[in-house]
Amino acid sequence: MSTPSTSSTSNRPTLTISGGDIIVQVLADEGVDTVFGYSGGAILPTYDAVFRFNEVARESGRREIQLIVPASEQGAGFMAAGYARSTGKVGVFMVTSGPGATNSVTPIRDCMADSVPVVLITGQVPRAALGSDAFQEAPVFNLMSTCAKHAFLVTDPEELEATMRTAFEIARSGRPGPVVVDIPKDVQNWIGPYMGSGLLTLRGYDRRIREIQSSRIAPDHARTFFDLLNTSERPLIYAGGGVINSGAADELRRFAAAFGIPVVNTLMGLGAMDSTDPLSLHMLGMHGAAYANYAVEDCDFLIAVASRFDDRVAGNPKQFAPSTRAIAHIDIDVAELGKVKSAHWGHVGDAKAALSDLLSAANGFKKDYSAWRAHLERLRVKHAYNYDRTSELIQPQQVMEVLNGIVKGDAIFTTGVGQHQMWAAQYLEIRNPRSWLTSGSMGTMGFGLPAAIGAQFGNPTRTVINIDGDGSIRMNLGELETATTYGVPVKVLVMNNNGDGMVRQWQRLYFAERFCGSDKSLHKKDFIKAAEADGFEYAVRVSDASELPRVLREFVEFKGPAFLEVVIDPNACVYPMIGPGAGYKEMVTGGFIAQRQASEVIAETGKPDLF
Repeated sequence: MSTPSTSSTSNRPTLTISGGDIIVQVLADEGVDTVFGYSGGAILPTYDAVFRFNEVARESGRREIQLIVPASEQGAGFMAAGYARSTGKVGVFMVTSGPGATNSVTPIRDCMADSVPVVLITGQVPRAALGSDAFQEAPVFNLMSTCAKHAFLVTDPEELEATMRTAFEIARSGRPGPVVVDIPKDVQNWIGPYMGSGLLTLRGYDRRIREIQSSRIAPDHARTFFDLLNTSERPLIYAGGGVINSGAADELRRFAAAFGIPVVNTLMGLGAMDSTDPLSLHMLGMHGAAYANYAVEDCDFLIAVASRFDDRVAGNPKQFAPSTRAIAHIDIDVAELGKVKSAHWGHVGDAKAALSDLLSAANGFKKDYSAWRAHLERLRVKHAYNYDRTSELIQPQQVMEVLNGIVKGDAIFTTGVGQHQMWAAQYLEIRNPRSWLTSGSMGTMGFGLPAAIGAQFGNPTRTVINIDGDGSIRMNLGELETATTYGVPVKVLVMNNNGDGMVRQWQRLYFAERFCGSDKSLHKKDFIKAAEADGFEYAVRVSDASELPRVLREFVEFKGPAFLEVVIDPNACVYPMIGPGAGYKEMVTGGFIAQRQASEVIAETGKPDLF
């Protein structure tokens, strides 16, 4: 990009290069191999720097930076998120100023809500034009500061390199999250020295990160935990997405196995436990397994690991886990402890380190919880997920069961948002961390397809399957072309029930079946023709249940991008369901999942007769 020159302040050789070159060189130093983005005037100097960097890399045999151009900036953001969620690395996307930046607000907020590390680089109008309502100017710093973990506006070009490095450090450290770097065009064109190292000093943040990194469970504190565990007869681990973010899945599995404690997972925590493990009770919450929710009702010691008592889990917090005599809470974010539920024992720190500390401090702790596990196994058998298995129409749950038999847990799954998301969460076998990618807290329709593309770039040898709905995929349908443009072999499975199914389910239950805005039966979209027009060589529709096993196998095994539309029962609902603000005692299990009887309920005080 430039030849070395000698710095005027030292004898150390430095590169004198443009701001755009500095940005790209930091990306290379950080190990970035893929950037997702859409160009425009205010970011062109940096896009040109990517082109020139790759020219030099090719000539010298070094690794290039893939530049993936999606159909929209929102798609770029979700691709970066899919890459980050599936690999654990920082995802990167790069857009222009004004509408390019504002189109990126949703993926940034989505990443913030689900603690996903990404760095967004936005172009901005030149410094002299800031605040003048110049062409394609937007107050990116103001907008993103409220949505991101941190936002920078680079007005001093000499701080550009350190700001870029710091953005990556903030994104991945502590509780991960998105960082936005807004860079005026003239800063990108500035010529200055490239130092090759250095971070900004952020005293408050740096101190908090040092505290988290050094936070360990002291022996006395560990003994208090095991005292609580020793007095418990019915312990239950409640594991969230932070287990996956911290790389603590192995520690969680060893911890559960060491003490024989069953585990329930949040939607974001799926994959932290192998869903086929006998200790896994699968997902709890609004649409969680009935037996998992019954376990929460019956437990007397709840161990929350990297989970935050979200409203979709806790429902009515006062009624959540009513039989618990103690709650333990481990989380990397001090703000989460006591925010929704008070804990009798708490630790602020990394989940991986905390679980390792507790395992080391166990000192041979043993207690027999076999009666508790036997009780939960009876619940699992009697109150398992179920659906109408006699219908001639394809049931969405059946689609997931057949897919399990083909994939056998060896795939990365992404989803859109809606009923299909919940059916996938309930029925798919998720055996490994970072194999389940979904928009949890924000619930962003249109997430699934671009996230799958990003995950495929991050995991080129893995099977990546996007489970989507006809409503959700419409939001980012343009990214079908991105898959075929780059030959990305993602599998796109759309379950079509002619509507926004989850909204329709709520309207059925709470709005006297007034299906306002949620019925798409009159829409003219032909998804197969759309996929074919975007270059999919495999684009198939199936509506006959007897054809489902054959077609699903062809779909999964097709070499290249594949699109499958499955026409499902439009009246199929997601059960169990706990209404908004309701407690677990008010869980509705539908017509095919048995509700438990009063005789099965463990009393809140005293030793249960069932044991």
